[in-house]
Amino acid sequence: MNAGANRPRRILVIKLGALGDFVQAMGPAAAIRAHHADADITLLTSAPFAALGAAAPYFDRVWLDERPGLLRPWALWRLRRRLRVAGFARVYDLQTSDRSSLYFRLMGPGARPEWSGIAAGASHPDANPRRDLMHTLDRQAEQLRRAGIDRVPLPDVAWAASDLATIAVPPRPLLLVPGGAPHRPAKRWPVTLFAELARRAAAAGATPMVIGGAAEAPLGAVIAAAEPSARDLTGKTGFGDLVALGKRALHAVGNDTGPMHLIVAGGAPATVLYSAASDPALTAPRGPRVIILRRDDLATLGVDEVAATLGFG
Repeated sequence: MNAGANRPRRILVIKLGALGDFVQAMGPAAAIRAHHADADITLLTSAPFAALGAAAPYFDRVWLDERPGLLRPWALWRLRRRLRVAGFARVYDLQTSDRSSLYFRLMGPGARPEWSGIAAGASHPDANPRRDLMHTLDRQAEQLRRAGIDRVPLPDVAWAASDLATIAVPPRPLLLVPGGAPHRPAKRWPVTLFAELARRAAAAGATPMVIGGAAEAPLGAVIAAAEPSARDLTGKTGFGDLVALGKRALHAVGNDTGPMHLIVAGGAPATVLYSAASDPALTAPRGPRVIILRRDDLATLGVDEVAATLGFG
């Protein structure tokens, strides 16, 4: 008898980042796990998302992508060897980038695993010429349909929620996410308008909670100075905390940034603010209670319009 006959089929899923993209790939990951219920599934991702991937119920193990390049040929050779000897039967490339397509080429010469992605020569190519004009979720759903997977759910990351042991959550929390990519300031609603929204929410009996990384502490300080009841959590929350806070929030308001995807996938009703710097038709988080507001220049978006979406008085 073949010694490997009873081994589970091995599957590789590639998703490297960034945060919002990683969260949006969790619906496809759930579909892949359901389709390959008995398979051994490996996730290849980057270091910031390794713990999140390890917590997901969709993967049996997580590999780190060290981003080897031509200036580190030994690392590229090491990755090539790892990919070739793993014995993957199929690869789902959810990153669909030049880098991840390179990994298809690394698996040659000779027989390669079945490959779902955009790499030239893929067995299950995502060949729609308009794929870059589609929303991420629609594009990934079409990619999986071409590989035989018909049902792809919305991302649900309830499994990532922390116990919030170190965060005291008030009864009526309003999550505010005033930050975003530092090199793209046009994607941010002015912090003074977030501060005014915090004052109005507090007057209505909600408690504003400001979410962001340590680099966004100055934004939290502005909002906390304007509304003393606000809780400044900048630099104090991990991914699991954002999911748990989303499950308990009255509402969340934030810019087009990765934490909003986690908060929405945690179940929060949300208002997401977009400028001309990004397109919600391509990237917006989706859910039954998500509202998108867009202005070419977010400074022209008034507090009244945002406050009207909160749904509580």
